[in-house]
Amino acid sequence: MQYVQLGKTDLIVSRICFGCWQLSPRFWGQIDLDEWRTALRKAVDVGVNFIDTADAYGDGFAESALGDWFAAEGTRDKFILATKFYHNFEQEERVPDTSYDYIIRECEASLKRLRTDHIDLYQIHAWDPLTRPDEVAAAFTKLKKDGKVRWFGVSNLNADQIRMYLQYWPVESLQPLYNLLDRQVEEHELPLCLEKRIGVITYSSLARGLLTGKYTPDQTFTDMRANNERFKGEKFRRILEAVKSLQPYADAYGLTIPQLAIRWILTHPAVTSAIVGVKKPEHIESIAPAGDGVLQNRDWHKIANAMARVR
Repeated sequence: MQYVQLGKTDLIVSRICFGCWQLSPRFWGQIDLDEWRTALRKAVDVGVNFIDTADAYGDGFAESALGDWFAAEGTRDKFILATKFYHNFEQEERVPDTSYDYIIRECEASLKRLRTDHIDLYQIHAWDPLTRPDEVAAAFTKLKKDGKVRWFGVSNLNADQIRMYLQYWPVESLQPLYNLLDRQVEEHELPLCLEKRIGVITYSSLARGLLTGKYTPDQTFTDMRANNERFKGEKFRRILEAVKSLQPYADAYGLTIPQLAIRWILTHPAVTSAIVGVKKPEHIESIAPAGDGVLQNRDWHKIANAMARVR
């Protein structure tokens, strides 16, 4: 497993990041927590030291499950811990909230659920149209002064929104949607991150499983993918065919197709680490080799072109 510096921070993270979104029951249904805990142990074994979660994942459930595991196994110091805030779910219907009071209050709640005294990377989960950047900056200043957060980042923000925040405090990371099928951030956001030395942590790195190569055209889904056009009909079939066409490239590098898809992401010079959603130990064990290197430039472009026609 290779390790790299996250932006301008002192955080040295594995190129594979253990993602916890799968602990959101409303999106993914119930998962076996015993298998998930075993996957966390396997992550340590294969050298993954970076873990990403959010307060919104199960309205605190993912953070609580992770915190319980940290406490039970004494493993908090083995991970660089990233979490996120944005959704105020204290009321019946959750709404965006990046006010000073909520940031302070929700950070305290996350610390309690995670059973830790500090968060290594605290991220705004999405853009709040009612953002008051001076309030956000004041909250971050207090949290850093109090030692509760080490560094701050953003997720799902565009280049203009990041530039706005940069006027108020250092944005150290961006967590964008990025994979072989979703490449919009290549135009503006990734160049900005290169320019400003902002770390990039990609999510949906395997396009919700589409890039794993494990599905057949007759596959059906019962989770959040059931009504997604990419996962049914002719669109689904064409994507699966394109993914299958990547096998010769995977073979040339001694990789599986999902490993190749992750290494493709990690070859981009702006990308620090790729988040992989994990439910079972074999998920993290099988993807770990993707973090051992990069692709040759020529192959990166050929693979991108192979998938471009089905994007």
